[in-house]
Amino acid sequence: MTSGHIDRFIAEGLPPPQDQPEFLFVGPALRYPERFNCAVELIDRAPRDDLALVNDSGEWTYGEMSDWSNRIARLLVEREGLVSGNRVLLRGPNTATMFAAWLGVLKGGGVVVATMPMLRGKEIATILDRAEVSHAIIDARFAADFGEACGRAARAPGTISYDGDAAHGDLAGRIADIPPDFVACDTHRDDVALLAFTSGTTGQPKACVHFHRDVLACADSFARHVLKPGPGDRWACSAPLAFTFGLGMELIFPWRFGGTAVTIETPGPAALLNAIERHRVTVLGTAPTAYKAMIPLLAGREIASLKTCLSAGEHLPAATWRAWHEATGLGIVDGIGATEMMHIFISAAGDDIRPGATGKVVPGYVATVLDDAGVALDSGVGRLAVKGPTGCRYFDDERQASYVENGWNVTGDTYRLDADGYFWFVARSDDMIVSSGYNIAAPEVEGALYDHQAVEECAVIGAPDPERGQIVKAFIVLAKGYGASDALVAELQAHVKATVAPYKYPRAIVFVDALPKTATGKLQRFSLRDGR
Repeated sequence: MTSGHIDRFIAEGLPPPQDQPEFLFVGPALRYPERFNCAVELIDRAPRDDLALVNDSGEWTYGEMSDWSNRIARLLVEREGLVSGNRVLLRGPNTATMFAAWLGVLKGGGVVVATMPMLRGKEIATILDRAEVSHAIIDARFAADFGEACGRAARAPGTISYDGDAAHGDLAGRIADIPPDFVACDTHRDDVALLAFTSGTTGQPKACVHFHRDVLACADSFARHVLKPGPGDRWACSAPLAFTFGLGMELIFPWRFGGTAVTIETPGPAALLNAIERHRVTVLGTAPTAYKAMIPLLAGREIASLKTCLSAGEHLPAATWRAWHEATGLGIVDGIGATEMMHIFISAAGDDIRPGATGKVVPGYVATVLDDAGVALDSGVGRLAVKGPTGCRYFDDERQASYVENGWNVTGDTYRLDADGYFWFVARSDDMIVSSGYNIAAPEVEGALYDHQAVEECAVIGAPDPERGQIVKAFIVLAKGYGASDALVAELQAHVKATVAPYKYPRAIVFVDALPKTATGKLQRFSLRDGR
């Protein structure tokens, strides 16, 4: 392989081949040429006058997005010293500028490191250090927490800011005199395109490495065969680009198939409905809790443009599927994916949907359930395992061995596989809390609570919740001099929100005299889950 990257920092931190999963490239759609740049494939191949992106601020054609991204690429390479393979952090909500920056970084040969808008300075600093980020492009509205992160990090990156989708500000000024032509970096299909951070069960962020071919593979497998998109489709999603679910639904899939991305900065249920009405959305992606929350808001709404609804991020209950179908006439397409796998690998649409089941394996992938000995079962309950054109490559992380087993990606989910090839979710296999589609590591929340002087000991679990799937529940032993009260509950919740991303805060807090432990002093989480 002749890489197009000079900076090989991420490539050199990949797990050795024997520790990576088996990759499958079945069918011509998944056999890519050795050299291509995925940003070029997504934005420069469609007719220039076709509509690429629309939001409440305006609309942009494919030609305009191509030119915009070319200017950003030239700025980075010719004036900001970007070396191919350098990591570029992106920070901000889903806007046209964010999308243009994503393209520009890849065209310039950079590696995109997108961050969730809800992260705080401490969490961003960890990403800056872990990825050795050299450059950053940030929405000016996030300057405060980014400044805090730079103060904590070992090295602050060269930073360019922008003002949402406004035609002014730092970035707009810097590219004003730059011509819109640019020859994109000659990347290999196996050059690194993305470094996607996720939290594992220890709370330490894991960096998932995805190549240029992976960016296209999720479109040419799941989207092509299950969603069956067309060039006239308009796509909206509640997830930010930092979630590969959002990246696929909002950017990769629309542009791979000549559609239009509809971006939403603050996508609550009402905002999603507003976008569907205003911009005639045809394909919607969000979490089950959002579909449930939208149902009572549907009266008087014009959502006839919708033809495909996709759910991911957490298990879709059959009751939610039926309620949405009854209210709209649309069957929700369920799916399971993972940051490690780039996007969805089990799903079903149309007449293949069985409410309550996640679906069947997506064309291009194979999946099974493994017993405790690692043997693949024809049917029954076991650990979900998958192989395909994408797979887990953690950057410089010993946890690779816990995700990849005998060539399989083992996701940490327990599933039931039936005789018809349908996969039915049973439970998470580890201590990760999945709440409203967000993955929350219990130890990370515990760490935030321990920073408060009132907390002597604590333990966090996921508690069942009919609305969110799970909520974060904390059991706390108070330090001397503190007494249990509603005011202290509120204070602790506010403290966690100020320390880590707000969605991670404990919605339930129970004060206890002691935590259940083994004879050797290890915490017994199962006792807390079982109410012992």
